[in-house]
Amino acid sequence: MEFFKQNVLLIGLVLGSGIMLLLPSFKRGAAGVASVSAAEAVALINRSNAFVLDVRAESEYVAGHILNAKNIPLDVLNDRLQEIKKYQNKPILVNCQRGVRSVKACEILRKAEFTQVSSLHGGLDAWVGAKLPVVRG
Repeated sequence: MEFFKQNVLLIGLVLGSGIMLLLPSFKRGAAGVASVSAAEAVALINRSNAFVLDVRAESEYVAGHILNAKNIPLDVLNDRLQEIKKYQNKPILVNCQRGVRSVKACEILRKAEFTQVSSLHGGLDAWVGAKLPVVRG
């Protein structure tokens, strides 16, 4: 016990370092969903020709979306999986407004055996914040 009292700063440093080392592993959610930044999303789209799935409501989609994104709202995604079945083994970037619905959508896709799904961390808000283009209409 005396050791802990005398070395509290050292112990805190060790624990903090351990947490920082584990932080990248928290990028994946409970269902193993990869979360990518806006810059990583651009690379995924450009290098891997990722399919972009926007799971926001249609009114949100019309207000602004990523170029060539397909809109299937989260609440009807299960019923419309057949529309995107051809992307089952291809990279898919899922986005919503802030990143919460896209994680849920990724979980649905993973359960439906889609193999390469990623969620845009921070959603379209992060995309716009990174000064990346959006299409309206």
